[in-house]
Amino acid sequence: MNSDNLHNCLFFTSNRLSRVITKLAEDSFQRYGFSPTHAYLMLAVNEKEKVTPTQLAQILHMTPSTITRFVDKLVGKGFLEREVEGKNIFVLPTKKGREAQADIEEAIKDMYKNYVELLGEAQAKSVTQMIHETVEMLEKNETES
Repeated sequence: MNSDNLHNCLFFTSNRLSRVITKLAEDSFQRYGFSPTHAYLMLAVNEKEKVTPTQLAQILHMTPSTITRFVDKLVGKGFLEREVEGKNIFVLPTKKGREAQADIEEAIKDMYKNYVELLGEAQAKSVTQMIHETVEMLEKNETES
């Protein structure tokens, strides 16, 4: 296969980036006992205090079934709890979940520091902004189709 086909392919390059940044994130979050995705879900729940799984799916840009699996795991570990009100199910942080906030924020700082050391701050911010804008454009075009 011609390496230009790989290097000029957004699909291949973005997946390669995802694998590398996922490894950096996992290394940063591992010492606190969280996966990166679980940690960001915890941040969203802690910020909202009481949120539906559907709202979490929208916030984190994930499918509801994925959110359900992650919430199940965090409920099992004692970080989250569910509350039923009529037909609605809400996800809330437990005391343990709220106390984990400081560790999660520290892990995010560690992760940021690690990739800034590798890329430089200007490049890290530029790439992040460019990826964000690209995803927004692709999602916008997807919904309009």
